[in-house]
Amino acid sequence: MKAIWKDEVIAESDDTVVVEGNHYFPLDSVNESYLRPSNKTSVCTWKGQFETSVTDS
Repeated sequence: MKAIWKDEVIAESDDTVVVEGNHYFPLDSVNESYLRPSNKTSVCTWKGQFETSVTDS
């Protein structure tokens, strides 16, 4: 599975987790230059924590 934005691969993994139809990528498969820590928090036992993706429009 690949996450692509404007021809740039943001994440790629054969080991995504699908929850309610959404693919979640392992952190080590994500290009961290597209991530920023979020000031929001979320606690979910199956999805864990999240980061904010940053892309140029």
